[in-house]
Amino acid sequence: MSSFDDREKGFENRFANEQTSEFRAQARRNKLLGLWAAAEMGLSGPDADAYAAEVVKADLAEPGDADVMRKIRADFDARGVSHSEHVIRTKMDQLLDEARAQLRS
Repeated sequence: MSSFDDREKGFENRFANEQTSEFRAQARRNKLLGLWAAAEMGLSGPDADAYAAEVVKADLAEPGDADVMRKIRADFDARGVSHSEHVIRTKMDQLLDEARAQLRS
């Protein structure tokens, strides 16, 4: 029975590590997305960093990406940036892959 318990703990630890890694990747993706969106809106330097931090915080409002999408969509609309939701979602996917790669290296 001990080996079964050890296997179970091993699976639980692996699952916990994967969840932690995915959370970190999502947070990094949101920062990268915030920096991209800031550049699209003409922000740079400390303003871009502050905006990226706002995007990271926006993701904590609810599970999933809808809260981040709403924030960026509203900010783009307010600043006259005409990217479609498809463009933003595509960028989110690209940056998630990039964030995962950065965390692996």
